[in-house]
Amino acid sequence: MAIGAAHDDEQFDGEKWVHDSSIDHKGRIPLRASTGAWRASLFIIAIEFSERLSYFGLATSLIIYLTKVIHQDLKTATKSVNYWAGVTTLMPLFGGFLADAYLGRYFTVLASAIIYLMGLTLLTMSWFVPSLKPCEGEEVCQQPRKIHEVVFFLAIYLVSIGTGGHKPALESFGADQFDDDHAKERKSKMSYFNWWNFGLCSGLLLGVTVVVYIQEHVNWGTADIIFTAVMALSLVIFIAGKPVYRYRAPTGSPLTPMLRVLVAAFAKRNLPCPSDPSGLYEVAKSEKTKGRLLCHTDKLKFLDKAAIIEDNGNPVENKQCSRRLATVTQVEEVKLILNMIPIWLATLPFGICVAQAATFFIKQGTTLNRDIGGFLIPPASIYALAAIGMIISVTFYDKVLVPVLRRATGNERGIKILQRIGIGMIFSVITMVVAALVERKRLGIVKSNADNNLPEKGSMTMSVLWLAPQFLIIGFGDGFALVGLQEYFYDQVPDSMRSLGIAFYLSVIGAANFLSSLLITAVDRITEDHDGRSWFGKDLNSSRLDKFYWLLAVMTLANLCFYVVLAKRYSYRSVQRSSSVAVADCYDKDAEEV
Repeated sequence: MAIGAAHDDEQFDGEKWVHDSSIDHKGRIPLRASTGAWRASLFIIAIEFSERLSYFGLATSLIIYLTKVIHQDLKTATKSVNYWAGVTTLMPLFGGFLADAYLGRYFTVLASAIIYLMGLTLLTMSWFVPSLKPCEGEEVCQQPRKIHEVVFFLAIYLVSIGTGGHKPALESFGADQFDDDHAKERKSKMSYFNWWNFGLCSGLLLGVTVVVYIQEHVNWGTADIIFTAVMALSLVIFIAGKPVYRYRAPTGSPLTPMLRVLVAAFAKRNLPCPSDPSGLYEVAKSEKTKGRLLCHTDKLKFLDKAAIIEDNGNPVENKQCSRRLATVTQVEEVKLILNMIPIWLATLPFGICVAQAATFFIKQGTTLNRDIGGFLIPPASIYALAAIGMIISVTFYDKVLVPVLRRATGNERGIKILQRIGIGMIFSVITMVVAALVERKRLGIVKSNADNNLPEKGSMTMSVLWLAPQFLIIGFGDGFALVGLQEYFYDQVPDSMRSLGIAFYLSVIGAANFLSSLLITAVDRITEDHDGRSWFGKDLNSSRLDKFYWLLAVMTLANLCFYVVLAKRYSYRSVQRSSSVAVADCYDKDAEEV
């Protein structure tokens, strides 16, 4: 049935058909009973499980590979990991833009998965092809071949490029399977991000235990084969789900209407803003074919001038002059993006704390006794505790806290999104305090063994389980803050920028990784100039990570106070639900906060 025929015959039967600008795989209006919702998103969560297994199996052991095989020192290896993680989490800004504007989310995921697979294939070849191997023979080489180093970095940065399209498009594609205008599906969508992260953490858990064990006790190449096979399988799964997906057609560059608002507001800067928002230009909801109408807000009122209809005797001509006239919805979309900038900046210190878990926390594990009941735990496997903490956190939040909080607050989400993020930030402060105390104890044991002429033991008399609290706590925090950030940046961006919204969330982590590297460099130089001994030595035993952790705890706590002020003053996006309203104030009874 064609779209026009469905429109005429079904009269927009909301229970049978989905009328949210989605189409099915044949370009028709989707049937609610056979497309989207959990039947489609479970496919997508399964793919995320497979991809995250590969990604975290590579990412969490990367610092070990760089120090053991590439033979980089601790500072260089840490910076290399942070740069790679930064690129990996900033590339989604480009991938998300392509998905929203030109390719669509489905084809972006498809193309990026192929690039991702190419990177993993090259990574496997760098270990098994004789001319690309680190060195001849099976022995550990003191200096790897330059060709191996080049191919290795080329491979992992191909993975970065693949992730750049895969992450923002896949997660937003999964959220697109739920209809915001259908009460049941809207509530399911609020759980979607929790279960998305449950699948993510399950893949992470398997990646940093089974796969990392293979890296440690078999060889890196066998693990690379597993990564490649799992990614190929996820690609097959993704294609198999094509008939049940709901699709959104790309809408062109989302930057164009935003630029129009800025140009129009500047051109009419001398006009007075009307006291009544009904005097601003907006299309009728019946004429709005893509996205939803937003309510007018009183913030950043100078932008409202873009929606003023100039009185020159020809209102029709004025409305057609797109360079000097924008709709209220377009103005509000620009306000949304501008209001997000302070929140984005305020979450960066949290991201810096998260960055330590994949670098210094794991490296600490190499200096401790990893023998648990006769079983030698690989250093990167300790990261599994962060995944376990996150799984516990999101499950408890979704199944226990949300139902209770819904009844207590009357809010569909239980608590506001920014409140959830703030709780996660509190956990990050606690994590840094605990990490500082544990590291101080470890350094005390190193000094004690050295004083007793046992320097070769270092801190090997201390169990690796001392690291468990900091990993678990950061996992609990991730369950609140990271999931909250995903939900915030997906829900609060304009409808035409959903993939970019997920990319904004990822860019917090990416920018934080770069900032972490810059902070390490700055602290290294400052502390070395002060007393001649840097907080970052050639190894952990000659470093003072405990002081660095205290610095992060103070920075994050101070930033949390700033964040609380921002969160209290923040106005959430408000969507018009009534078809009769053209321009509404956010406090209108027909408007609904999302």
